[in-house]
Order: sequence, then C-alpha cells, then structure tokens
Amino acid sequence: MPRQLLKLVLLGSLCALFAPAWSHPPTASASHWVAAWGAAVDSPGPHLSDQTVRQVVRISAGGSAVRIRLSNLFGAGPVTIGPARIALRAQGSSTVAGSDHAVSFGGKRTVTVPKGESVLSDPMAMDVKPLQELTVSLYIPATATPGPSTLHNAGLATTYLTETGDATAATSFPGTEVHGSRFFLSDVEVAGPDERHAVVAFGDSITDGVGARSDTYERWPDHFAERLRADPGLAKVAVVNSGIGGNRVLNDGFGPSAQARFDRDALDKPGVRWIVLLEGINDIGGSGQPGTPADNVSAEQIIEGMKQLIARAHAKGVKIYGATLTPFGGAGWPYHSSRNEKKREAVNAWIRDGGAFDGVADFDKAIRDPAHPDRMLPTYDSGDHLHPNGAGFDAMAKAVDLDWFRR
Repeated sequence: MPRQLLKLVLLGSLCALFAPAWSHPPTASASHWVAAWGAAVDSPGPHLSDQTVRQVVRISAGGSAVRIRLSNLFGAGPVTIGPARIALRAQGSSTVAGSDHAVSFGGKRTVTVPKGESVLSDPMAMDVKPLQELTVSLYIPATATPGPSTLHNAGLATTYLTETGDATAATSFPGTEVHGSRFFLSDVEVAGPDERHAVVAFGDSITDGVGARSDTYERWPDHFAERLRADPGLAKVAVVNSGIGGNRVLNDGFGPSAQARFDRDALDKPGVRWIVLLEGINDIGGSGQPGTPADNVSAEQIIEGMKQLIARAHAKGVKIYGATLTPFGGAGWPYHSSRNEKKREAVNAWIRDGGAFDGVADFDKAIRDPAHPDRMLPTYDSGDHLHPNGAGFDAMAKAVDLDWFRR
C-alpha cells in the first residue's frame, strides 16, 4: 500500500475511534419532535407549597421519546418545581405499575423557572401511542414566600393534588383534593425517527371546549384528532389545542390576546404546519358594552387583526385556515344584539369569500339552525346559546377538510 494511502487509512481509523458524540446514530434528542398536547396558559392560580399536582393528558401522536414544558408566565417570581414524573394512566389518578419515568431538566431532578419564562425538560425514552393517556406529576416544594401558580383555567379535566408531600412516584395517588385547571404544564412533545407535523387549533372558549363534559375528550380538537387517527394516511398528524376561554383577536381579555400569544401558542410549536383559527366572537361580544373605547371594535378591525395573524403564519411557512364564527343568538344582551350579529355576519362573509385564508372550515354552517341562522341547532347547544355541546363539537370537527393535511 502506498505510504500516503496508508496514512489516510490510519487517520480515518483514529477519527472513527475518537469521533464526537454527534457522529453517532441519532438519539432521542436528535429525532423529529412534534407537539402532541398543549394547554395555553392564561392566568395566575392558587399558591402551592409542599404539594404534588397530578394531571392527566391525552396525547394526539405517539413516539419513542417524550418531553414536557413548564410555564411560569404568571408567577410573581421564580418557582422551583421537582421532582417530576410521567407515567401511563390506569384510571382516575392511578398510574400503570412499572410505567413511571423520572423527568430531568439539564440532568437535574428539580428546576427553577424564572418569572415570566418556561423550561423544556430533557428527553425521556418512553414508548407512547396516539390517543394514549399519560399522567404528569409535579412536586412544588415548600417556600418561604410562595407565589401564584400559572394556570390554563378551563382544563376540562380533573387535576389531583395532595395537601402536603411529594407523591410524584406513587402508583395510587394519595391526594384527595381536585381542581379543574392545568398547573404549570403547557406542552407535551413526542419524538420518533420519522418527520411528523401538527395542526394547532387556535381560538377562544369554543376551541378550549367550554360546553363539553369534563374528562370526556369531546372538544372539537379532540374529535378531530380521532378523525385523523382513523385515516391511515393521516394517522401521524398531531393536534394541539391552543384555545383560551374569553380570548380575543385584538385586545387582552381573559388571557393575552391572539396577537400577543400567537408565536408562543401556535407558531413556535415543534412540527406545526397548519393552524385552524376560530377567534373573534369575544371581540364582538365585548363591543356590546365596551369597558374601554378600545373594546368597541368593528368588523373591519377584527378582519385586519386576522390579516395580521395570516401574514405572520405565512411568513413562517405555515398554512392557516379560517373557521367561521358560530351562532350566538340568545346568549344575552349586550353580548348578543342585532348590531353584534351584523358584525359576525360581516366577519364570516370575509372569512368565506375574502381569499386570505388557505381554506375555510364553515363551523357556522355546521351547527346553525336553518330556521334561525343566528342560533345554534338546539341539539348542538350546551344550554348557554354560545358554546356547543359534545355533539356540536363533533359536527364542527367533521367540517374540517382532511384533504388540507394530505398535501
């Protein structure tokens, strides 16, 4: 063998021997991550100290690794959380024996989340399936000056709490206290070897699921995730619910406005490729008896706000589909009025015919009463004439064109 070639062979052998870790086959952290569950944080909550919170989530996509994001957006100062653990849910607050996994943050069992910030955990090797229920257990240690927790208010799922102590590893949860909100947990992400993408359902309480029964998975994004799972060609598409009750396109209401939270709750989600936008009814309702002059918004202002969201999505290469605003006749004056109904009709006409969205999901048509177009069909009404029930949410989910996600 020529001397020069021999040197090259020896050099190659040495390089292989001392190759850095990134040259090895990809690990879970180098795989394709996708958002599989979400709860957009919207408000401060009760102070927790020396307590464990166990939350049940149903993920929309499966994978071989999991990680979680914790938020302290509404804290008054830094908050320390940990230990934290993830397990498969058995029933109620109990977990499947042997399925428990410890969560770490930068290799540590606890993490301090700065005020107004969030943290992403280390990846955990864990095989999970689409539509599988997981429990996320968080211990919040005792502090001298506990501050407010960060919540997603309308969790529509039971959260379990201990009065004291770390019960994160308990298979049978000892806590007897329950709550209806999400605490600190804003995201569950999964990874696998193949690239996958997510649909973000972005909206207000109608997307959040107010009107559905708790612990039933009958919100429209839940029904939509089940439709995707039933289609072999779309079974790997994930769905994230980024609805907030009371949310508005233009102004802060209950939670930050759509403009303020669009990046965090939609565009920054790993794997996001599509957004379904259902917002505006609270802008209209809030104009019925405006608290400030800024709340007295017009249909044209709402449309301009939607155009800004569309432009931001398109700048990131994300498709955005407009959902027509659902009927709210009977919801009560001054929230609903003939003046506000005209605004809803004007916004819906633009969503349908303006050509700005990449497609239209006609939720209005799906659940309205043909005899009274300003009202929902009684069979779809949760009873408050604003929020659909589970059957109404199912009808809405069926109005989303699955072909959008095949392209």
